[in-house]
Amino acid sequence: MYENAFNTIEKNLRAEEGIANELDYVEQTSWVLFLKYLHDLETERRDRAELDGTTYAPIITGKYRWDEWAAPKANGTFDHNAAMIGDDLIAFVDQKLFPYLAAFRTTATGPRTIEYKIGEVFTELRNKFRSGYILRDVLEILDGLNFNTQDQRHELSQLYETRIRRMGNAGRNGGEYYTPRPLIRAMIKVIDPQIGETIYDGAVGSAGFLCEAYDYLRPKAQTAADYETLQTRTFFGQEKKGLAYIIGIMNMVLHGIEAPNLVHSNTLNENVMDIQEKDRHDIILANPPFGGGERREVQQNFPIRTGETAYLFLQHFVRKLRAGGRAAVVIKNTFLSNTDNASVTLRRELLGAAELHTILDCPQGTFQGAGVKTVVLFFEKGAPTRDVWVYQLDPGRSMGKTNPLNDADLAEFVTLQRTRALGPKSWLVKRADLDDATCDLSVKNPNAPEAAALRSPEDIIADMLARDAETADILESIRGML
Repeated sequence: MYENAFNTIEKNLRAEEGIANELDYVEQTSWVLFLKYLHDLETERRDRAELDGTTYAPIITGKYRWDEWAAPKANGTFDHNAAMIGDDLIAFVDQKLFPYLAAFRTTATGPRTIEYKIGEVFTELRNKFRSGYILRDVLEILDGLNFNTQDQRHELSQLYETRIRRMGNAGRNGGEYYTPRPLIRAMIKVIDPQIGETIYDGAVGSAGFLCEAYDYLRPKAQTAADYETLQTRTFFGQEKKGLAYIIGIMNMVLHGIEAPNLVHSNTLNENVMDIQEKDRHDIILANPPFGGGERREVQQNFPIRTGETAYLFLQHFVRKLRAGGRAAVVIKNTFLSNTDNASVTLRRELLGAAELHTILDCPQGTFQGAGVKTVVLFFEKGAPTRDVWVYQLDPGRSMGKTNPLNDADLAEFVTLQRTRALGPKSWLVKRADLDDATCDLSVKNPNAPEAAALRSPEDIIADMLARDAETADILESIRGML
């Protein structure tokens, strides 16, 4: 049912002149889905209050309620006579609904409330529907979707994730929104979070790490207190870009987190020297953006100053971890070997401030369209690094859009990592054996068969001349037979 609904919406949106690509599709679907989710959530809370004999004060009131403007009902069925359509619907959304919802940002009691999230989303968003007839069709379809049960939310979340993945493959830097879920799940299995620990992603994107971590922990919640902990005191994130923030909020909501603790801000604007114990977390899971080219005023917030965005994030993550905290961070593989001062200094700091116990070397094609090779750094803050277990992931095939990374590709890594077993694709690098001047951690598999030595130019030329002479002799023999 939900798959057909999403496909129909997508077909409608292709005819909408204000929506041009996959990113627009996900963005515009998100705000409508978000409002339908809020309506179902408020309906559930009102029903629960009636059963308890209490009164529920709704968040969204009057003509801004979903069942007033989006899907008015008469005797339980859709009331077409009362439903706005065409230019009237677009005018209401642009001039009344969005300003009303954006105002929650200033009236909410705090940034962790769902009211504040509503205000953040609709301060950042702009309605791109130009046809009130297409929007009306989309509203009617989405009104038929329900968020009432865990199964329904799960199905919706899977469909939403599929759209995010397609957006990540669609260009326009879409890849920054999507980290392959099999890689995320493998990282989580190695880190093994527990209920009661806080999990943080300072470059949250579409919130894939936090959603997968919630899915990992949800079956472990045995009591109402456990569930409340997961809902309110476990998952934290920050995101700079508006679209990514909106998608992250919606993705977490669909996975079952009612009021996600996501903050819309630039993580790198925080001076890492000002981070206090109360700001720290037990676990960090992240895939910070590569490249970048951060401004000088942003670089001033870090002891190791560099324009490379991922290096600034790595410094942030090291300081954001509590003592004994665990992290898994995706980064370009050139971090392991670059010889510039920032790279060398940051490697030395990481090896000294944390136990970098595992490096997962990912093959080309792990990230669709990214064009770079990546590694995952697994570390625990506290004691310095003694040795690093390196695993070279080799799925045995070329990966692409039609043949992406899957969970089976990573199963051996997850199993071997528990004991840091040595094998053809895994080995140990001792800290004492590293060159202290460079701390070079380049992935060089000592178990790989040695390549045949290259011949010298002189040998190659001599061989060519010998073959030419042999060919000349054969031709002379043939001439003699004529």
